[in-house]
Order: sequence, then C-alpha cells, then structure tokens
Amino acid sequence: MIHDAPGDGPNTGEDARDATAPLRVLLADDQALLRGAFRTLLDSADDIAVVGEAGDGREAVALTRRLRPDVVITDIRMPGTDGLAATVEICADPDLRATRVLILTTYETDEYIAQALRAGASGFIGKGIEAQDLLDAVRTIANGDTLLSPAATRSLVARFLATPVDTPPRHPERLAALTPREREMVALVATGLSNLEIADRMYLSPFTVRAHVQRAMTKLDARDRAQLVVIAYQTGLVSAVPNGDTDQL
Repeated sequence: MIHDAPGDGPNTGEDARDATAPLRVLLADDQALLRGAFRTLLDSADDIAVVGEAGDGREAVALTRRLRPDVVITDIRMPGTDGLAATVEICADPDLRATRVLILTTYETDEYIAQALRAGASGFIGKGIEAQDLLDAVRTIANGDTLLSPAATRSLVARFLATPVDTPPRHPERLAALTPREREMVALVATGLSNLEIADRMYLSPFTVRAHVQRAMTKLDARDRAQLVVIAYQTGLVSAVPNGDTDQL
C-alpha cells in the first residue's frame, strides 16, 4: 500500500534529501490494525510522513526499493519473509544505503536484538513504548544514529557479537585505513559511549568527536553506529572479557 505524502520524492541518497522535507517512513507489519495506529501517530508529527505500508517482509523489500523511504519500521514475525530477512535484503542493497531500518516488535529478546544488529538494523524497540518515544526513534534512526542504549549495546555485543578469545579476529586489515585517533573513537563507540560522553572523556568538543566517528564510518563502509560497533568487535579492535566488560586493543 502506497500513500501520498508531502516532500520532494524518494530518498535517493544521504545528501539528496531536503532537510526541510518530512522524514519518509514505510511501515511493515502483518496486523493492519497496528499499522493503522502507527500510521496515525507518525502522520501526526509535522516532520514525519508515512509513504507506504507492507503486510510482510517481501512486500516491505519491494516497496522500499520503489519508494526509497528514509526509515523502514518493521516487525520481526510476519508470514512468509519475516522482518529480519527483509532487513538483510534492504541493508545489503547498495541502492538503499540511505534507508535505515528500525525493528519494532513485541519480542524483545537478546537473541532477536543481536540478529537485528547483524542484519544491519539501526535500532530495536518494543511495541510497548510511549508515542513520543516512537517519534523520537524515527528521528534518531534517520539521523544515522543507533537507538540502542549504551548499556544494551555493551551487553548485547559482549554476548553475541564479540569474537571468542580462541578465535582469530575477522578481517583486521579493515582497520588499516583508520588513523590512531579514529581507531580510538571507534573503540569507545563500541563500548557504548555517546559522542558527548566520549568528548567528556577525551577533552574534545562533541563536534570533533562526531567528525572522527563519521570519517571512520565512511572508511569502514559502516551504515551507522550500530554497524560500527559490530565491526569493532569482529575485527578485534575491541574484545569481550569474561566478566562481560570490554577490552580495547
């Protein structure tokens, strides 16, 4: 289902979207009643517009390719192609690099969160959140940030995404393109710190931290901070230690 929405058309790239235009959102959920409720809420915001709805993952992928929304909000459990499989397809498509995926589901388990991150999702929230939190989540995801809290990032990455101690890191050569400062920033991001927290720790301005992080994301071809965290652990830049904390290499 496609909706008419204000704005300047599909999102064709990160630099192409008019910053004054509403954020274009695609909803994917097999329950029409829930989609309608979320659509009403999202459309109530001046800076957000729902441009389409999908009842399953396959339709979500097709509509995303057609409409090029800024954010896809998808459930996990849907008939046929589920939300995680749809997320993998969307995030693997180079033509959809500017589109972010937000998982919105009833099933807030650690394993689902980890699978969503591996698939390329930029955030994961439960359907029990407050209305304003959903609106803020869309804005956060569209801005290229991850929605996971620092605590959630630390626990999930340490449990599911960290390289085992007895297993060599995967593709550590990817880090060669980073400057020492950029490596340091990526390592701190991987521990779950926000830009402001990194700035306070390093005695830098938040603007400087953000610039280093964005350059690292570009060099590592990371879609967002969530993927940057995954890369940091997979390459061995940061590793988990037995007590669940992290160790920066």
